[in-house]
Amino acid sequence: MLTISQLASYAGVTVRAVRHYHAKGLLPEPERDASGYRRYDAAAVVELVRIRTLADAGVPLARVQELLVADDEEFAAAVEDIDRRLRSEIRQRQRHRERIAQLVAGESLALPPEAVAYLTRLRSLDVPEEMVEAERDAWILVAAQIPERMAFYMETKERQLDDPNVRDLYRDLAEITQWSADDPRLDQAAERLAVQFEQVPDDAWDQEMLPQDLADLLDGVFLSSVPGARRILARLEQLGWTGWTNIQRLEPAG
Repeated sequence: MLTISQLASYAGVTVRAVRHYHAKGLLPEPERDASGYRRYDAAAVVELVRIRTLADAGVPLARVQELLVADDEEFAAAVEDIDRRLRSEIRQRQRHRERIAQLVAGESLALPPEAVAYLTRLRSLDVPEEMVEAERDAWILVAAQIPERMAFYMETKERQLDDPNVRDLYRDLAEITQWSADDPRLDQAAERLAVQFEQVPDDAWDQEMLPQDLADLLDGVFLSSVPGARRILARLEQLGWTGWTNIQRLEPAG
């Protein structure tokens, strides 16, 4: 006859595991002998090994008892069901691992590859990081709302970056966003923007339009985070342009 520690050693488990299986009703708990100890026979070792084998195979403890008493057909069906569940869990865990990998990748978590490539290009052009981050946050919002349009938008933005004037404008905007609301240079900055707008074909503005509620949200970020935003927009309106996200040419008066 064996003590609980000897039983555990024979079966390759811990004493704590044996007690856990007792508590779950998987392994019968023998009466204590005259010395006050529980004693186990060879049958208990065999049963404990079977329990351990099933548990190590991923069988939930709630189903171990069912398999211990099942006939061959019932056992095979139960094992197939458990295997199906394990495969599902493996797929789910693999998706979790992919998500964790995306977290490590940073921007690719919330943006498609073409948007990440666009941000990388901005950095390669020495566009200040604060401007890159502002672009990133804006495109995260767009990608969440209209992911099917992201490829088009990124192709357009990449094409724009081929223009040296646009690249210079990005660098300037990083400085402009730090100017106070009454800085006289804001008017000149707005005038430079208007010149850039004039070079864009009229139909391109329509193609690049965002849903108005999303445009309003992005405009709100611009207005709240850039001290000179309202003055820039006011000057642009004097020059015949309205909007910041959805830029539109104003119809001539009269």
